[in-house]
Amino acid sequence: VQLQASGGGLVRTGGSLSLSCSVSGRTFYYYVMGWFRQAPGTEREFVSAIRWSGSSTEYADSVKGRFAISRDNAKNTVSLQMNSLKPEDTAVYYCAVHKYYSSNLPRLTTAYDYWGRGTLVTVSS
Repeated sequence: VQLQASGGGLVRTGGSLSLSCSVSGRTFYYYVMGWFRQAPGTEREFVSAIRWSGSSTEYADSVKGRFAISRDNAKNTVSLQMNSLKPEDTAVYYCAVHKYYSSNLPRLTTAYDYWGRGTLVTVSS
């Protein structure tokens, strides 16, 4: 499985951006797709996750109500719509795949098996 994130850029506070993660290779309905981010000098943190089947989603408290994750199985993509962006959302955003079945959607980076290159999101104040 290979992943490629795109859609990052520079936006003002309160603005919106949509990130996309294209997925190549074989996928299964139970795969979990995750978005993580890493700001300079900090550890990579969980942002959101969705099961490939679309049956469930999870969000970090810091983005709940502002971000929305979705997937398009036909296009093999997972998107992250980010609204009401804040300077603290500035980070490199990564998409990742958890390839084993689990009843919950993992939030730990160590639970994810494949990672794409990140895309930089900068929110100016």
